[in-house]
Parts: sequence; structure tokens; C-alpha cells
Amino acid sequence: MTQPSSPSPTATYRLQLQPDFPFAAAERAVPYLAALGVSHLHLSPVLEAVPGSTHGYDVTGHAAVRAELGGEEGLRALAATARAHGLGLVVDIVPNHMAVPAPLSLNGALWEVLRDGPASRYAHWFDIDWDGGHGGRLLLPVLEGRIGNELPRFRVERGLLHYGEQVLPLRPGTELLPLPRLLEAQWYRLAWWRLARTELNYRRFFTISELIGIRVEDPEVFDATHGTVLRLIREGVVDGLRIDHPDGLVDPGGYLARLRAGTKGCWTVVEKILTGAERLPDGWACAGTTGYDALRHLDGLFVCPQGAGRLFSHYRDFVTPLADEGGDWDETVRRAAYEVVEHDLAAEVERLVRTAARIGERVPRPGDHAPWALRQAVRELLVRLPVYRPYAGEATDTARAAADAAMLRAAAERARATFRVPEEAGAVDLVHDLVLGRLGYNADGADGADDADDAPGRDAAEREAVETDAVDPDVADFAARFAQTASALHAKSVEDTAFYRYPVLLSACEVGGDPGEPALGPGTFHEYCARLQRDWPESGTVLSTHDTKRSADVRARIAVLSECPDRWRDVLNVVADGREVADGAVRVDPLVAWSAWQTAFGLGASATGGPTAEQLTPAVLKAVREAGLRTTWTEPDAVYEEAVAEFVRSGPCGPAADRLAALEAELSPYVRANVLAATLLHLTMPGVPDLYQDTEREYAALVDPDNRRPARCDPGPLAALDDGAAPAGLSAEKLRLTATALRLRRAHPEWFGAAASYEPLAAEGPAAEHCVAFVRAGRVVTAVTRLSLRLQETGGWWDTGLRLPAGGDWRELLTGRTLAGGAAVGVDSLLTQWPVALLVRE
Repeated sequence: MTQPSSPSPTATYRLQLQPDFPFAAAERAVPYLAALGVSHLHLSPVLEAVPGSTHGYDVTGHAAVRAELGGEEGLRALAATARAHGLGLVVDIVPNHMAVPAPLSLNGALWEVLRDGPASRYAHWFDIDWDGGHGGRLLLPVLEGRIGNELPRFRVERGLLHYGEQVLPLRPGTELLPLPRLLEAQWYRLAWWRLARTELNYRRFFTISELIGIRVEDPEVFDATHGTVLRLIREGVVDGLRIDHPDGLVDPGGYLARLRAGTKGCWTVVEKILTGAERLPDGWACAGTTGYDALRHLDGLFVCPQGAGRLFSHYRDFVTPLADEGGDWDETVRRAAYEVVEHDLAAEVERLVRTAARIGERVPRPGDHAPWALRQAVRELLVRLPVYRPYAGEATDTARAAADAAMLRAAAERARATFRVPEEAGAVDLVHDLVLGRLGYNADGADGADDADDAPGRDAAEREAVETDAVDPDVADFAARFAQTASALHAKSVEDTAFYRYPVLLSACEVGGDPGEPALGPGTFHEYCARLQRDWPESGTVLSTHDTKRSADVRARIAVLSECPDRWRDVLNVVADGREVADGAVRVDPLVAWSAWQTAFGLGASATGGPTAEQLTPAVLKAVREAGLRTTWTEPDAVYEEAVAEFVRSGPCGPAADRLAALEAELSPYVRANVLAATLLHLTMPGVPDLYQDTEREYAALVDPDNRRPARCDPGPLAALDDGAAPAGLSAEKLRLTATALRLRRAHPEWFGAAASYEPLAAEGPAAEHCVAFVRAGRVVTAVTRLSLRLQETGGWWDTGLRLPAGGDWRELLTGRTLAGGAAVGVDSLLTQWPVALLVRE
């Protein structure tokens, strides 16, 4: 953990800037957000981006603040207004990539590279493999069809090459050549967009060819791409940073160290997704993650483990999936990983194979590895990694490095077993050594899994090679690119594929989540919070973001189904009966029906007036395409997709939705308990809570396009509550709870920050497991209800009690009640008006 040079936020509020919500709109929202209780605005990327972008991650230039948002003048005006109201600014930055826009001239640096090739002053900015085929040219997959068919669409005008809306530079002196020769003479090779999958020779963001990787590990590139942001920090306009996708960088730890030096240690969090028991490297110069690990632990509290298992049984009966198509989580992930690594990331794998082959030819004992063997070794090792990216070479955290090295050894052992001829498995040993950043040498596979210093059978020359391999650029390149590819593989195979093939409980299919083990108990939650307070007390925490597939309130609704799986089965059997067939023609798969109905339930009627086809159809079609079992983004089945759209219109958005609304009405008290409990835990647990725009009230949204809507920031409801109005309905209750907790954090940052403490507070009695409570700094007690439906079904709280810490009275902020410290309080009494309680010591 790195302590920031200025006070850390007490809470941040994320605003998605776009042309329909520019700096001026954010400035108008400042008085309301200050009244709400946050300390900082959290802005989506503010540098120049593709015109019309609703997110800003498609950066086109780093030298200027985005004009569409109001430019630097607008940003400074926002900062000044924020400062006048006691607020600071945190800005999201994108160090990993830039846009490949249309027209390409929007990205001036890339334009010059396309014109001047490797000799361009910007050539070292971009992660391009000029030797990766194509005659030393950059593959540019922007054509709608094969180049022979597209030739009539090209024209040269005023020294530029035009193709539809795309405009490209020409290599000097080639303007007058006949078109075929002109195309061959450029530093880029124009190609059909489908060739990107196998032929691309630049690093991209995941599988998005419209985003090209940049080399911020180069100090000159770092300075050029961060100069504007660092200046704004020095001048007091910006106070903190969110770092997008650090796993895409060659050396995230080194990058953060350089950034800390440039920012003088301002509060910085990184979008690092942790899985399972994975930990953030100790030495990283940041305050922590953006908070998806907190989301996982919060969501897991509200999933009933027994009910989740029974829900899976009903899902299996309804969907009858194959094991690797949603019937078994691990099998589903494994199949998705193979599909992605063999198909979507073929170009990335081939680059690794080429590099490994070059190295294999010059090691002390050449392995004579065939390209197919190296390819298999790379793939098999990649698909067996349980994390986004290994950090076995992380110099700042030797424990993490050792753990990841052990993980890679285990993966290599399993990868060797996939070779029919054991001797050919030596390719795995070479790849394994290269992943660890050392020079592979082993030809027979006998000891490739051993540590470099103590492997048996290594002679002096081999040990010397291992010790000096750090200077070999190919070895360093392989290790970095393997790690970058691993990150892309995990994101695409798990988040963007397996989550959509395994929709048992959709609330668990979230970034950083584990659908195979969706439930987490209070003990696990308390252990996580204690560790967070000890190691990363100013890390970010979130419940909803611009990337969450479903907002927190949608997930809170869906989680209730784990408490009543039989009711869900019965309702689904009624509403879905016969409706998988649209117009008697094409049958919609039961998996799609299950997912669509559960999504509709999650959206709810109270928050949205009921799901509409305009909102639900794009979400279901996205899920079907991401799953890739019947249709995909690149190979769409129009007939099937229309059947899905008709199913949504006539099913979840048709008359049968009334039965769904009736179930929601039955479960509304338990949905309320989940929503309010998750809200309070998030706002009072260790870390810095980040609120996504408009989530201070009931917010039912899906990832896209819902999360791209301009913020509302309506001050009216909060003003009414402050004037004494009683909260009417869940949305108003959530707003009151949020404002109460945020204002407490802002008034007493010492109770929640790095110097504070976290202590679990255990309830006693027959329903103790339904109460999650903790004490912050001896001054604040949070208590919430979990699994409230199961609690009600087992008779309620009975005589379950919660003993408040001694030393004075406690005042409950939502009801105004005063309770004696040191005495056991009946939880039934404490949590009767609200399913949560927030107490402060008098």
C-alpha cells in the first residue's frame, strides 16, 4: 500500500462523461453531490476520444482535454466549482491502448506511423510486431470484404487514400502509383476485418482491433501520454486517478512506481480483477483496486448456499445443458477458454509461438520443437491459469511471485499430460521457463518444472544461461506477452463467454464473481474486511460500475431467488410453458428462456414500471451472442435472433409478465432487505466506496446501453428528505440511507480511513447467522439483515441479540433511537423498522 500525498477520498461518485453529459452538466450537479456527502467526483476518461464516444476509453490523443466535453477550460471550471463545494476530482486514465479511429487522422501519432513506418518518430509508441509477417508492414483490418472485392471502393484524392468513411495516409512518393502497386507500397497492409483474428501483428485490447496497444513501459511514451494528466495534478485540477486495465501493461508494478513519482503519490486505484484467494501485489504503488473484489464479497453474503444448490437442480432440469455448455461451471469455463485461445486470440498465440521458436533455436541445448508443439504448449498452459495474469516475476512481492510460480508449475504439469508422446512435451518446459522470464533450455522435459537454481542435471553453461537471461529481449518479450494474453483470455472466456453460458444465478455472473461458488458466509466477509483494513485500507470498493453486467439492485433482486428456488421453478414453469417457440418456427433454447426471465425479474416492476422490450431485447440478444452457442457478434444467425426478440416481446415483456410481477410483490420485503443491507455494508466497510451515477436511489440497469445513459443527479428527492419528508418507498429509503452514511464518513474520516479499525460484532442466538455486524474505530456500528426470506421462514429473530460495545450510549441514525452500550439488544427490535442499523457512539 502507498500512502497518498493528499487526503484520500471519503467516498467518490462516478460520472460517465459524454457529449450529452459534458463538464458543464457535471458542474451543475456539484451542489447536489456535495449535499449527498461524497468527497470527490470520479470522472470517466477526459482526454480526446473518438467523436461521440459515450465512455471515453477510445482515446485518440493525450495532449488535450476532450473538446466535446468542454475542453480544459470546462474541466477547470468543474474543478473550481467542485473545490468551492469541498469536493475534489478523480480521473480515469487509459495507459494500455489508443483508438484506431475512423478517420485515422484523429489519432495523429498512429497516422504518422502508417505514413512513415518503423522510421516514424512515433513507431516506438505502439506495440507492433513489424517482423510478424506482411512483408514488414502493419496489418490494418478495416475492409468490409476481401481486398480484391473492395478495390473499386478505393480512391486517391489530394494525396490521401479514401475507403468509405476511412481516410489513410500515403507513403511519400507513392501517390501516383497504380492502385494495386500503391497498396503494396504502403507501410500498412489493408485487409478484410476477419483476418485480424489470425493475422494481426499489433497488440490490441482483448479482441478489439479498433484499440491498439501502446508501450507505456518506454519512458518517452509514458511522458508523452501522461504529460497532460500529470500537469493537471500538479496544478491542483485533478486529485486522484483510476487506472484502467493494468493487466495489459508490460510491467504494471514498474508503471505504478513511475506514476507515483510523477504524481507525488496522489490517491490511485487500479482496475485489477482478483479471483478466488488472489491478492494484489504488496509492492504496487497504489491505494488498492477499484473494488470488484469487494463486490464479490458483498454479493456473496446474500446468496443462500443451500438454496443456490437447489436452484442449480431446477436449472439443470429446465435447461438440460451439456456439462461444457452450462451444466458444470469448471467444464464450461474450460471449453470457453479453448474456444477463445484457439479462435479469438489466434494471432496473439502465433506471436508467442514465433518468439518461442526463435529462442528455442539458440538455447544451450536446442529443443528442436515443432511449431505445432510450441503452439499446443502455449495454449495448454494459458487455459489452465485460474487468474487473469500471473505475476511470477513480481519483484515487489516475493510471496506473490512464489505463489504464482507454483501455480505455473502445476499448470505445466497438466499441460504436459496433453501430449501423446512424452518426449514432445519438452515444448511445455521451454514455454514454462519463458513465462517465468528465464531462458528455456530443456530438450527432454525431464526437469523443466524445477526451479532455476536447483534443477538437477543442469550444467554450468545452463545455469549461466538462466542467470543471464534477463538481458535477452526475446525472453522478456515472451514473458510480458504471455501475461498480457493470459489476461485477455480470462476476460473473454470467463466474463464474456462462460458467464453467459452458465446463468444459474445471474447475480453471481459478475466481474470478479464465481458462479460456481456464489455464496460466501459472514466469516469470509469479515476476514476479507479485516485484511482490507490491514493491507489496503484506502482501496476502492464498488457495487455498481459502468462495466457491471447488472446494477447492484438488479443483482440484489435476483439473489433472493437463491432463498426460494422452488417458487422460481414453479413460476418459470408457468410463464415459460411453450413460449420458447416463436411463431411455431424456431425454438429458443431453454437456457435463453431461463436467462431472459431471470433478467426480467431482476429489472423489476417497482423500479422501472416493468421491463420493456426496448430495454430487455438488446440485453438478451447480447447474452445470446456472447454465449456463442447459436449466434455470435461476428457470425450472426438472423433467423434465430429474431426468434429470440419475438420470445422476449411475447414472454417476459408480454402478458405472462404479470405472474412475474406477482412474484416480485411477494418477495419485495426481502428485495428491500438485500438492497439496503448491501448499500450500508458498502458505505461503512473498509475502503473508499465509489457510487456509480444515480445509484444512491433504486437503480435497475444492464451493462449496455443502460450504463451509458447520462446521469440524472436530481436534487429534489434529497432536498425533500432533508426538509423532513418521510422516505416513501425503497428508492427514497436507499437515498436517505446513502446520504446518512456518506455524511458520516465525510464528517469523521478518521473513523473509516487508514488509521481506523475494523472489528466483527457477533450476534448471539438461533438466528445469529442472519445478522452481519461490525464496529469501526470503536465509534460506529453497522448491523444488517442477510437472507431475510429464510429468516422469516424459520420464525424470525426469536431471542437473537447483539451486544453493543460498552462505554456509553449509542444513537441509531435512521430512527433516532438511543441504546445502551454494553447491553444485549434484541435484533428483532433493532432491525424492525429498517432491516439495517447505523449507530454512532454518543
